[in-house]
Amino acid sequence: MTVFPLILSGGSGTRLWPLSRARYPKQFIPLTGDDSSSLLGQTLQRLPHGSGVAAPTVICNQDHRFLVADELDRAGRAARQILLEPVARNTAPAITLGALSAIQEDPDAILAVMPSDHRIGSTSRFRNLVALAAETAAGGRFVLFGVPPTHPHTGYGYIRCHDAPGTTDAAAFAVDRFVEKPDSETAERYLASGNYFWNSGIFILHAATFLDEVARLQPNLFEACRAAFDTAQPDLCFLRPDAAAFERCPPVSVDYAVMEHTDKAVMMPLDTEWSDVGSWSALWSLGRADADGNVVQGRAIARDTSDTFILAENTLVATLGVSNLVVVDTPDALLVADRDRAQDVGAIVAAIDAGGGTEHAEHRRHHRPWGTFDVLNEGPGFKVKLISVKPGGRLSLQRHRHRSEHWVVVAGTARVTRGDDVLSVRPNQSIYISAEEWHRLENPGQQALKIIEVQIGAYLEEDDIERKGDAYNRDAFER
Repeated sequence: MTVFPLILSGGSGTRLWPLSRARYPKQFIPLTGDDSSSLLGQTLQRLPHGSGVAAPTVICNQDHRFLVADELDRAGRAARQILLEPVARNTAPAITLGALSAIQEDPDAILAVMPSDHRIGSTSRFRNLVALAAETAAGGRFVLFGVPPTHPHTGYGYIRCHDAPGTTDAAAFAVDRFVEKPDSETAERYLASGNYFWNSGIFILHAATFLDEVARLQPNLFEACRAAFDTAQPDLCFLRPDAAAFERCPPVSVDYAVMEHTDKAVMMPLDTEWSDVGSWSALWSLGRADADGNVVQGRAIARDTSDTFILAENTLVATLGVSNLVVVDTPDALLVADRDRAQDVGAIVAAIDAGGGTEHAEHRRHHRPWGTFDVLNEGPGFKVKLISVKPGGRLSLQRHRHRSEHWVVVAGTARVTRGDDVLSVRPNQSIYISAEEWHRLENPGQQALKIIEVQIGAYLEEDDIERKGDAYNRDAFER
């Protein structure tokens, strides 16, 4: 019996805005205020490869694929497979793809389905529970991890269980029903009853049995996933299921599609610290509070301030005479909210999108497969960027119709292709790229290459690019 970790790395980046964005959601962000790994990095480490555990399979939005690859590198993990969802279709199609992938390698594969953005207190306890759940799943059961509730939370779905064990394993209980996020009065009743658990979204499944149930309960979804997987195409270190086939999948969660209708579901208590880090209030509760109940990340002065979460990315944040707030300051957006309203930040994100803004989707720092760039300043006819190219990074051979570019190297050594010439440009040296001129920037060194780029022209948007010879197989206008 082999356990196949299946990591679901989706998400729209709304609940922890403005730190999290659609193109850079929370699983890629270190959230504890120190140099710890991201939530995805922690998830990758949760079940180590070896001793009956396969290398992880990651399912992600195709726009996030290079972020996932970078996190794997940082975690020192090699993925068994990185599956790219052509479109978002919720968890049931994603897990079905993962199950189809696993049974190709092992017909008796056990899937350990884990969201990429959870925090779990004891890794050793979690591993022991997975091993115990895998034994139960091998008998054809679908094991859900339920979290014993500590307070009447209204932001989680709940699982109601029977008092009696549902299998011969006394740790697993039969699932009575799933319930949606309750109001506060209902949540109080759930907490008092002792039969309700928070739905963690973590599942241990016998892959072949799960596929049989998907085929029985959701035949259209199963056939669409099977067609998409059977015609999938490799792309560098990724696998691309067929887009047209996958788009035929209904967008449905695994709870709605399978778990609410099967007689194979059982629940095991996840009796260790757990959080889906689903709001700023949750992050406040996980932080190290001072004597006044404040959790501070970054440079801040809190005077006569209590029970407040402050995150200051670049600038000094000062508070005076306030309490129960969330203050999050990023280079391009500032959030100030009552901590009790932290769950409602999605409405702000929707308003930005409806108003034509871009702050809901991207940071001032933009991530690319070769590195990052920050927009430092811009105005009519000019834009200034700080570009960082990771070791071995290589931009596409490209040209721009409407702008010229001046590059000044501030760290590392750049290899620059300009027309037919290939040049080395070192710190405190510069080079000029005229409009219409084919050019490429590379980092042949062992340290990050940093350059200041000054763009001059009548049109300075990112879609003014004609690309060829891209090392990352991106489409002509893909970021």
